[in-house]
Amino acid sequence: MAVKDRVPMPEQSPEERIKNFSEVALGYTEEMALAEANRCLQCPTHPCTSGCPVEIDIPAYIKAICDKDYEKGIEILKDTNNLPAICGRVCPQEKQCEAQCVLGKMKDGKPVAIGRLERFLADLNLPKKRVNTKSQREKKGNIAVIGAGPAGLTAAADLARMGYDVTVYEAFHKAGGVLVYGIPGFRLPKDIVEREIDYIRKLGVKFEYGQIIGRTIPFEKIRQEYDAIFIGIGAGAPRFMGIPGSNLNNIYSASEFLTRVNLLRANEFPKFDTPVRIASKVAVIGAGNVSMDAARTARRLGAKEVMIIYRRSETEMPARLEEYHHAIQEGISFHWLTQPVEYIGDINNNVKKVRCIKMELGAPDESGRRRPIPIEGSEFIVEVELVIEAIGQKANAVLKTGFPGVKLNRWGYIEAEPETGKTNLEGVFAGGDIVTGSATVIEAMGAGKRAARAIDRYVSSLKRI
Repeated sequence: MAVKDRVPMPEQSPEERIKNFSEVALGYTEEMALAEANRCLQCPTHPCTSGCPVEIDIPAYIKAICDKDYEKGIEILKDTNNLPAICGRVCPQEKQCEAQCVLGKMKDGKPVAIGRLERFLADLNLPKKRVNTKSQREKKGNIAVIGAGPAGLTAAADLARMGYDVTVYEAFHKAGGVLVYGIPGFRLPKDIVEREIDYIRKLGVKFEYGQIIGRTIPFEKIRQEYDAIFIGIGAGAPRFMGIPGSNLNNIYSASEFLTRVNLLRANEFPKFDTPVRIASKVAVIGAGNVSMDAARTARRLGAKEVMIIYRRSETEMPARLEEYHHAIQEGISFHWLTQPVEYIGDINNNVKKVRCIKMELGAPDESGRRRPIPIEGSEFIVEVELVIEAIGQKANAVLKTGFPGVKLNRWGYIEAEPETGKTNLEGVFAGGDIVTGSATVIEAMGAGKRAARAIDRYVSSLKRI
């Protein structure tokens, strides 16, 4: 196989997968993984590693695959990444590690499929040497982690491996955060998430569910009982457009819609007693990964026509290209340069139409993308039966009362040092979406990893006093 040929990922056919919630991408066979791994040039400067927020030694685990030493490859992954089976599926590798791959910079070249190889190794689930058994030595200290999403899970696992006694407090009845309530099973199967969390549990990390710090347990009590705290509760609250008609029936936030299906299993109603509206014509507002997830979920729930409405063009779309291509294959249509301005309902207050206006792109705004500008006189009507707004999230409202003394910025997120997660309160650290706003899973994990190192330095300094 020529060096430039990238091994494709086997997938369910679009015709079959829109009828189920099983994983779309089926994973590499050993033969495929070996062929792809042998494309790696093993560059001495390791540029791919510089693009990884959790600092995986990418050439080393790819070399282990080439040598068929899969146990060693898994050990290399687990040395810096506690959730490799998850990262191999949902990380935007094309914008991170693969963007730095030398092969991808060659003429007509394609980068090594780093994420697919990570998934291959992680999915082997070899029993030997996978878990660092719980240490019997005296613990270095006790740490509270608030929130069991990607940032909290990473911080908890890293701290446990450093020798700390770690307890994670989670508001839901399950750990995983966005991994369980936000990302559909056809992208990230829930048994994969359970397996990765079980690994973290075996490191000695304890989980307390149904706990909302600041409500069920006072924040000050947590501060008194632990040497340090990491807050990783995610952004949490949905953001709405607030246009006229937003109070009509059958208008969801993407977070509610996806939580009903992913965590509360509304797709299996009435076996599970969480209902979800199924409509023939669905409009999803926004074009990020969450929008693609919502649109593709609606398609699987039986919607005959699903459209994505986005105020910018395809070029500015924040979603991963892989998810975009999958959406197109599954029959999702796109209204580019289009902005909803009003929802129109029927006599029963059910949404029936969306009034939209066409947009044109002006100069770049603070995001670096060209600003959309309405075109006067270009309004038109789109008929719908259900609308899902997926335009981002905002800071969790529990911060305003539940974490007294923690300094917030003007958007309501926690102010924390980017490299350490240190907040204005002694011994309190934070990271992930509750600091940066909505970001990727791997970026949240990177924040948890950096904070874990900072917490270790902080608690170690206390012990020396």
